[in-house]
Amino acid sequence: MFNALLVSRRLAQPLVLRSVRAFTASTVAKQDALTPKSLHALSEDEQMMKDAVSRFAREAVQPHVSSMDEAEAMEPSVIRGLFDAGLMGVETPVDFGGAGASFTSAIVVVEELAKIDPSVSVLCDVHNTLVNTVFRTYASSFLQQKYLPLLSTSALGCFCLSEPTAGSDAFALQTRATADGTDYVLNGAKMWITNSNEADVFLVFATIDPALGYRGITCFVVDRNTPGLTVAKKEKKLGIRASSTCQVSFDDVRIPATHVVGEVGKGYKIAIEILNEGRIGIAAQMLGLAQGAFDHVMPYLFQRKQFGSRIGDFQSMQHQYAQIATEIEAARLLTYNAARMKEEGKPFAREAAMAKLYASQVAERAASKAVEWMGGVGFTRDMPVEKYYRDCKIGAIYEGTSNIQLQTIAKILTKQYQE
Repeated sequence: MFNALLVSRRLAQPLVLRSVRAFTASTVAKQDALTPKSLHALSEDEQMMKDAVSRFAREAVQPHVSSMDEAEAMEPSVIRGLFDAGLMGVETPVDFGGAGASFTSAIVVVEELAKIDPSVSVLCDVHNTLVNTVFRTYASSFLQQKYLPLLSTSALGCFCLSEPTAGSDAFALQTRATADGTDYVLNGAKMWITNSNEADVFLVFATIDPALGYRGITCFVVDRNTPGLTVAKKEKKLGIRASSTCQVSFDDVRIPATHVVGEVGKGYKIAIEILNEGRIGIAAQMLGLAQGAFDHVMPYLFQRKQFGSRIGDFQSMQHQYAQIATEIEAARLLTYNAARMKEEGKPFAREAAMAKLYASQVAERAASKAVEWMGGVGFTRDMPVEKYYRDCKIGAIYEGTSNIQLQTIAKILTKQYQE
């Protein structure tokens, strides 16, 4: 009855008035669509992804965190669960078995996993933001059709760039790729390779001629079962222990020329561009770690009493956790902003470096304070905060050290203000 009355009243209004109101409503709707949203604003799909991953992390990952850390090995069921949950092909098109979601969705996945276990987070991050992106962006149609479905459903990938003498100076690599008919033969060794112990697909950067410098660097796809490829020493690390970090050697590894990613001699371009994107992933990992440590310690502050009061009610403590909460929020905004700029096709190298630099710093401070706030019990392995403290340090090292991030930021600023 109410709706019928409302319709009759609207029809009784002068035509001009109805037209003006219709125009106004349309204008408001358009303006609302164009109004910039907060950096916390996620699309419906992104929010669904966030909620699903949060639930997966609590139910499928959390029960294994302590045992994986002790064993320094990834639980196979966790890796299988990541594939089954559709988290290993976040941006990969649906036609290739992926979710076809946004880059921000991938960043949210990394963040949510890191709240529970940064080791699982980095496994998923490297696979999505480095390996999958290289295939989607640079690989031939042949390689995409061959590998993307596997990478979305069952095959773990790794990114082989660093070497014993090529860390921050990544393009000083010495692994050689020698042309032999329609094949290339790889010889050399890689170091610090994340996911390599469990990986099925290896993206390998090698030079076709050291005399060419960075212009000789080329990216190749190598299957794990290729003769001559050996996953060697597994590093025993301070943190992210469940995440495998190994040396990988190549002894006369023969691969077809069709397994070159992009163009011969353009591997340096792939590495530079993909690491800019990967740094946002590491920022998300460190952000999630900081939030995870904070979420674990805060309830304790309002349960533990000293001198007749909850320790979270002491003013000096309030100032400390207010400061950390502010820094975590700032890290989140830097990370989300870099992700959105990447999606918009804008230059984002500076923002990615800033996000990684700051998020890694905040992760260290948040994890350290979490241990301090819990006192003696925080220093024991009975509580998860000591693991966050061990895990956080890697954020200032891999995918570009903090000094490299500062150098990147300074270089871009110098160019901006000199022009």
